Amino acid sequence: MNEDLVSFLKTRLDEEADLARRCDGDGCGEWSAHGHTVDFRQADLAGFHPTIAQHVALHDPARVLREIEAKRRILARHARSPAVGDPELPWDDRNDCQFDGDSWPCDDLLDLASPYAGHPDFPSRL
Repeated sequence: MNEDLVSFLKTRLDEEADLARRCDGDGCGEWSAHGHTVDFRQADLAGFHPTIAQHVALHDPARVLREIEAKRRILARHARSPAVGDPELPWDDRNDCQFDGDSWPCDDLLDLASPYAGHPDFPSRL
């Protein structure tokens, strides 16, 4: 397996972060739910079932950006182990996760990728 999975995940995280930053740039950083209403900071939107309002509020741009940064740290920890003795050939001779030694991609990377399984660019070799 080559770096298709890492590239795919980085692209999805970049897309989500860009969208969240564009929302947050409008001053709607942290959303909250109040009964049937979601407070988007710029306006309240009413008429939701309270559970749906809480779900929407849970995905405010500030929280999404924190979650993306956490996923990026996980992705960085689970890089493939470099070749022994030659920093110029970082992916030769080793095919395990530098974090846990499992076969690469390890289960953690596969879990990070799983929400995107329906995406048209999802790597077919997983």
